[in-house]
Formats: sequence, C-alpha cells, structure tokens
Amino acid sequence: MSLSLNGITMADSIVSRYLNTRRILQSRSCFLFGPRQTGKSTLISRQLDGYPNYNLLDQSLFLRLSRNPSMIREALTTEDSIVVIDEIQKMPELLNEVHLMIERHGVRFLLTGSSARSLRRKGVNLLGGRARSRNLHPFVRVELAERFNLDRALEYGLLPPIFFSDSPTEDLASYAGDYLREEVAAEAIVRNVGAFSRFLEVAALAHGQMINFASLASDAQVPASTVREYYQILKDTFIAHEVTAFTESRRRKAISTSKYYLFDIGLARHLQGRRGLAPGTPEYGNAFESYIFQEIKAFCDYHRIGPPRYWRSKSQFEVDFIFEGLAVEVKAKKTVNPRDLKGLKALREEALLDHYVLVSLEPRPRVVDGITILPWPDFLDRLWSGEWGQWTGPSS
Repeated sequence: MSLSLNGITMADSIVSRYLNTRRILQSRSCFLFGPRQTGKSTLISRQLDGYPNYNLLDQSLFLRLSRNPSMIREALTTEDSIVVIDEIQKMPELLNEVHLMIERHGVRFLLTGSSARSLRRKGVNLLGGRARSRNLHPFVRVELAERFNLDRALEYGLLPPIFFSDSPTEDLASYAGDYLREEVAAEAIVRNVGAFSRFLEVAALAHGQMINFASLASDAQVPASTVREYYQILKDTFIAHEVTAFTESRRRKAISTSKYYLFDIGLARHLQGRRGLAPGTPEYGNAFESYIFQEIKAFCDYHRIGPPRYWRSKSQFEVDFIFEGLAVEVKAKKTVNPRDLKGLKALREEALLDHYVLVSLEPRPRVVDGITILPWPDFLDRLWSGEWGQWTGPSS
C-alpha cells in the first residue's frame, strides 16, 4: 500500500526531471548548480546510478578527503568514465584534482553545488572552460504532468520535498532556517546573520518589483551598499534571479532598473508572512505572475537561451517578460479587457519582437489586434513544445 500525502502517494513523488545529465556529460564535465532541495542528489541517483559518487555532506568522507585530496584519483578504475562530486563548494580545492583527472584520464565529472560564491571567493581553478554549467530549478509543470496543481503551486511553491509534503508550511519554515544556518552562517558569508535575516524578509516583500536600494536599506536597517552585497549573495546561492530591463525601445524611453524574483513563489510567500490565496486579489495576481516567471526562467536555463527581461517605459507602459523574440504579459484574470493589452500594444508598435502574448485564466485562446491571449496551460504547452523557437528538448 502506498503512503498518501494529501491524496498524493509516495510513488507519485518519483518525477522524471527535464534536465538530462547523461546527455550533458557525453562530451564534457558539468557544474550542476541550484538551491538546496531542488533535487540535485535525487537527479544523480536516478540518472547516474552506478557511477562513483562522493557526497561532501558526509562528514567522514569530508574529513578523509581533507587529509588526502588525491583519494578520488587513487580510487579511479578504467571503468570510471564519469565521477560525481556532490556539494563541491564544501571543498573547492578538490577542483585541482578534478582538473588533473580530466586531463590525464579523460574522466567526466558532474560537480553539484548550492553556491557558486565560495568557489569564486576562494579563487579556485574553475577548470578553464573544461566544464559546462547548468542550473536545476524547482519542478516545472511539464515534469509533474497530471500531478501538477496550480493552487498548491501558488501557495506552497514547487520545491520537490515541499510540493509533496503533508506539512508544507512547516517545511517552508525549516527551509528558510536551513538556508540561514547552512548557507549563510556556516560558510561565514555575512558577519551579521540577524541583519541578513531582516534583509531577507524585506527582499521577499520586494519580490518581483523594481528595486529601490535606498528604500530597502532603510527597511532592513543596513546601508544601501550592504543591500547590494546581500542581493549578490542571493544570486550566488541561486535564491534570487535578477531580471534586467529591456531598453531597446526607441519611441518610448525605457526604465533601466532591475527587478529581483526569489527562485520559488512558496518560499517568497513564506518570507512575506502570507497564508491563503483568494482568486481575484492582487496577492493572487502576484503569485500567478511569479509562477509564470519560474516556468520561463527554467525554460530559458534548460535550453541555454538568454534570460527573461522586462520592459517599462517612463510613460508607465509595461510588459512582464521578454525573451527570444517573445513578449509576455501575465494577468490572473478570467476575462481580459482592452486596458490589459496596453503594454503589449505599445511595445508592438516598436516592431522589435516576433510574438506578443498575454497569459491569463481565460478558458480559450483568442487573438486581439495581433496579440495572442492564451489560457496559462496553453501558454506553457506551446512554450515547452518549442512553438516559438527551435527548443524541442533539453540542451546538451
């Protein structure tokens, strides 16, 4: 008998991920980055089972490798074409050994990590272009298929252990605490964890908004320069994504300020102290926009195309996301009205992009003045199927 969590069996929690590490490793080593609990270790166990796997969270292994970094090289056999090192940021000096094994033995490595900051900070050898870099995101709808539930995704996010949890609120609280304890405090990234904790709550309230560093500094009770450094920490640990401005418009001058989105809407809502979502409210609309951003950002990363940007003119026209010739506005509405199309129409006058799409809660697709209004499932189906480009599968 399968154990059931809110109607979801434990068997259902086995999800086939979109990112294919075997394909990536066919020709070159790879850094696989992503926040904690996005499923890196599970992905490895399912796609690379049988290959040597060194998990640096194992304290006894960590201590042995600390004393003898060449231990992995000494244990190599002629059959070891692929080797996995999990949580490489715990021991960046191992990259020198990795480099040597790539050069001398032709071994391909999968090196996972939840922080790129410590690797750069310690000035270690990043393999001189001998390894690709990929990011793993929380679940996307194409992975979950019929198990996907929009309301649950908007309320609790799409981190694998939380999406299938019977206590998602409690688990989100633990996740936020683990991030502060393990990523920030344990690695001594910041000196004042209390100040960073205050900043994290303020950053969550600014989720998806244009950033005013002076205002955020006042709210977090730290200098503006510290706020900028803290945002860099969020980026380096993959907790936040910067969305830069699209400034190519000519008729209407664009604002150049960046926005930041936390990587998971469930975590953002938890840090905001919000519970419960009522359709038709601004809060629901913000969560819906954030979810669509998560899908677009994952799609762009998995297909190795440029990240989404946003457009806002000084005359207050705005479009939520622009990437690869596609302009996307998001409205959590069952009936889209002409006013909702204003930003897309203004940008369309520039004739800079190929497609203009409004993602909504409407039940059927329609076209108005060259703008395609799509139900959100239709938009995601068309996006991941490659309708607007040559992206028919995960890149190698």
